[in-house]
Amino acid sequence: MSLADLTLHRWRSFDQLTARRTAQEAADRVGGQVTLVETTEHLGAPLHRVRIERNGQEFALIPGGPVSLGFDLDNWQPTPEQVADYAESLEQCYGYGPDLRTHLAQVLSARRNVHLATVLMAVEDEKLTEPPADMPAGLSARGLRMPSSDEWEHACGAGADTLFRWGNDCPLDRIPYGDRTGPQNQLNAFGLHIAYDTYRTELTSDVTAVHGGDGGESVCGGYGHMLAWLPLATANRNPSMVEFVYGPDGEDMYENFSTRPVLTL
Repeated sequence: MSLADLTLHRWRSFDQLTARRTAQEAADRVGGQVTLVETTEHLGAPLHRVRIERNGQEFALIPGGPVSLGFDLDNWQPTPEQVADYAESLEQCYGYGPDLRTHLAQVLSARRNVHLATVLMAVEDEKLTEPPADMPAGLSARGLRMPSSDEWEHACGAGADTLFRWGNDCPLDRIPYGDRTGPQNQLNAFGLHIAYDTYRTELTSDVTAVHGGDGGESVCGGYGHMLAWLPLATANRNPSMVEFVYGPDGEDMYENFSTRPVLTL
């Protein structure tokens, strides 16, 4: 089995020694060095985290295979507090539809099954140094590429089917910006610092979606707490931000956006 064909299901079955051996193989493949192999608890089972340093940049191992992405609205029920918070947003003329479920249907990717290769993905996103159309060439010169939208979503959620990478709830007594104690500050299951700041807007190779934030729009306009947290939702494609990023208003502001480079195995 090649590294690229390693599935998340099989990765979960590895013992610590096999995980370390696989991490070393991945590091050797890209000319990097293993800096961390640890085992955490995720979705009720052990999950290994691997970190590999290459040319001064740290990458996490993201096992792929057949995975489910998107958010299943049909099997989700908002809490009364979420419903009430969204109702307050509606009173301020914010939101896409008469209820939270309708709003989410407009901004989240649909539930789907895909097959992804195992990759190494940067632990931290990095700011764009060129317009989005020119970034692939710049990254390629470093042996890197932009992730696909599916790869980003899988790397963020790590197999979780919840609204956010940490669960279905978010603190409704505050907005995420400036919050030092909220769940967005923790590394995700794969060890990525991802979906952590609504002011960050991460671009992928898919020009129909941006991820991880909306440039801070939702936390500075009185949107309400639920809507302020939603840009961090794993399956949120931030459609209004897409129009800005790839439209005439955003073309000279590319340095405010970021991407999360990928090393192909």
